Order: sequence, then structure tokens, then C-alpha cells
Amino acid sequence: MRSPAALGAMSSLLSHNKDQPRIRKSLSDSSPTSSTAATKSQRHERLSRLSSSGSSDVSNDTSTNHAESYFLRRENRLSARKRAEEEAANNDYKKMYEKALATNQRLKSRLETSKQELAMIQDQLQRAQKDCGSNRLETEKKESRCLQKKISDMEEQIKVKGELKVENQRLKDENGALIRVITKLSK
Repeated sequence: MRSPAALGAMSSLLSHNKDQPRIRKSLSDSSPTSSTAATKSQRHERLSRLSSSGSSDVSNDTSTNHAESYFLRRENRLSARKRAEEEAANNDYKKMYEKALATNQRLKSRLETSKQELAMIQDQLQRAQKDCGSNRLETEKKESRCLQKKISDMEEQIKVKGELKVENQRLKDENGALIRVITKLSK
């Protein structure tokens, strides 16, 4: 038979063992990939084995409870630190997202102004091409008029030249006839 103190210690161990699976569950939920979480769960398993071994030594129970409470407090501090680091990382992601968003907005506005400038330049280019095209037409018209005038002047000169040739031939013929008449008279 066991003493009432030993029974009380065992009942406290049993009640503590009931709470322990919840602690393990929270450990595995917090970060299953973390190596520190794995070592912590191993410690808890060791402690639970020690507490379930059925030792009736009350001093061993209190040292086990102290060790368990120490590990729980340490685990809570580490999980709080981890949460703070995760929140800081989330804040960093938020800052990075906000920076990226601001950069995106700035680039969009620059793109929009560039598009407007491009549209203005294309409009100016089209007007310049129209002006240049109309100027070319005018210069081509002037050149064609000038060439037509030169052609008509040359045609007239050709007509005059033809008339002069005919006149020159007639004068040569007359001159030759006069020379023959003079030579007949002088004989």
C-alpha cells in the first residue's frame, strides 16, 4: 500500500500527463521543420517517460516538475521569439511589397508619359511628312513648269533655227546665181 502523499504525487503526475499531449501538439504545430522543436519534443518525451516510470519518490517528482516547468517556460520564450521573428519577416515582406508597389506605380507613370511623348512625336512627324510632301509637290510642280518652259523655248529655237537654215540656203543659192551671172557678164 502506498502512502497518501505518494498517491497525491501520482495523481498530480497523472493530471500532468493529461496535459502533456496538448503541449506536444502545440510544439508540433508551431514549427515541425525546426530542429529546435524536434529536440524540445524529445526532451518532453524523456520527461514524460521519467514521470510515467512510476517512481514514488516525491523529491524526484518535484525536480521533474521544476524541469518540466523550466522547459515549458523556455519553450514559450523561444516560440514567442520565433513569432516575433516571423512578424518581423512579414513586416519585411510588407515593406518589400510596398516598395515594389511604389516602384511599379512610378514606372507606370513614366511609361504613360513616355507614351504621351511618343504620340506627340509621331504626330509631329506626320505633320512634317505632310509638309515635306506638299513642299515636294510644289517644288516638283515648279520644276516641271520650268522644264516645260525650257522645252517650249527650245522648240521655238529649233523652229527659228530651221527657218534660218532655209533662209541661209536661199541666200547661198542666190549668191551662187549672182556669181554665175557676174562671171558670164565679165567674159
